[in-house]
Amino acid sequence: MAIQELMSTSLQLVFSDGIDESSGNPIYKTKSFNNVKTTADADQLYAVSAAMASLQELPLYNIHRRDSSDIYEE
Repeated sequence: MAIQELMSTSLQLVFSDGIDESSGNPIYKTKSFNNVKTTADADQLYAVSAAMASLQELPLYNIHRRDSSDIYEE
């Protein structure tokens, strides 16, 4: 049986930076934060993201949690 062990978590905030005039597609900018506690739950990450987003000039578009795991045989 395989075991999955959560090794690291990062948080990525995606901000809306307008519309590309030539293509009409939205433009996004990201800010990434590494070494996030792997035990942090969604409510905690959302609260921190909202606080950090309030300090930015661009409006927050989305929040991504990136988890990395090691998988090995028991």
